[in-house]
Amino acid sequence: MTELTQKELRARVIQQLPLLVALVVLWMLLWGAISWLNVLTGTIVAIVVTRVFYLPPVELTGRFNPLWFAVFLGRFAVDLVVASFQVAAQAFDPRGVSRNSIIAVQLRTRSDIMMTVTSIAMSLVPGSLIVEADRMRSTLYLHSLNTRDLAAVEKVRRHVLATEARLVRSFGSKDDLRRTTQ
Repeated sequence: MTELTQKELRARVIQQLPLLVALVVLWMLLWGAISWLNVLTGTIVAIVVTRVFYLPPVELTGRFNPLWFAVFLGRFAVDLVVASFQVAAQAFDPRGVSRNSIIAVQLRTRSDIMMTVTSIAMSLVPGSLIVEADRMRSTLYLHSLNTRDLAAVEKVRRHVLATEARLVRSFGSKDDLRRTTQ
């Protein structure tokens, strides 16, 4: 191998390392135990999966702001509790849920990782679910409960964009940060 090829190989391994670690952790979570055998078999499965199936490289920014991540986690916890009570109240309301909406939200970032993490965060909150993600247009389509009027739809849209902004401040790229603060 030439020197250039060795550098490229090293760069690919370093770039794939977060994905491999995440797959090994997922493997151990699926088995429900941490053991050397699970780590070994998880590593083998992760290497096979990344070699057999095409997975685009995950482009991480290398930026992490613990203060903004704590802000995101705090707000996320509040959203979970409030939405859980709202959905429970709707379940016991004799009138039921009067209106639901599919809402398109144009994200300001163009990063696949930001779109994915925003989608996951929104889907984990009760009462909303991502039904489609348009990667080319950077648009999320989410189903939202109890959106009685346009003001409620706009409130959901603003909530998604605020969640995206908190995530970008936590670990987004400088370009994504610039897009969300304009």
